[in-house]
Amino acid sequence: MLMPKRVKHRKQFRGSMAGKAMRGNKITNGEYGIVALEPAWIKSNQIEAARIAMTRYIKRGGQVWIKIFPDKPVTAKPAETRMGSGKGTLEYWVAVVKPGRVLFEISGVAPEIAQEALRLAIHKLPVKCKIVSKADLEGGE
Repeated sequence: MLMPKRVKHRKQFRGSMAGKAMRGNKITNGEYGIVALEPAWIKSNQIEAARIAMTRYIKRGGQVWIKIFPDKPVTAKPAETRMGSGKGTLEYWVAVVKPGRVLFEISGVAPEIAQEALRLAIHKLPVKCKIVSKADLEGGE
């Protein structure tokens, strides 16, 4: 699973997910991609599940790029614990995703195979997404 090798601060504030993605909103490597339509935290295990779903479907053909990285630690306190006594322990890592962010890219396979692989990956993610091609992002939006 993805996580940083080391971080400056062990625990972070929750932060805000307001606004649209200003960077990471273009397809740079592949031909097709998945774009988030709503803001969310995506856990490292969800990213991994989507990656596995895509690579299994394309069967050693093509290439997949993961364009997000879970670099935000999320803490949680144990169940049935009284309030106070500090912040909880680190539970998992998330990637903060804003609308318009490209999550995954794929290339080197037929368009139908790419579309189906991306569709399978979307089902593993907790956000509404759409499948786009490189031409869609450069021309339309």
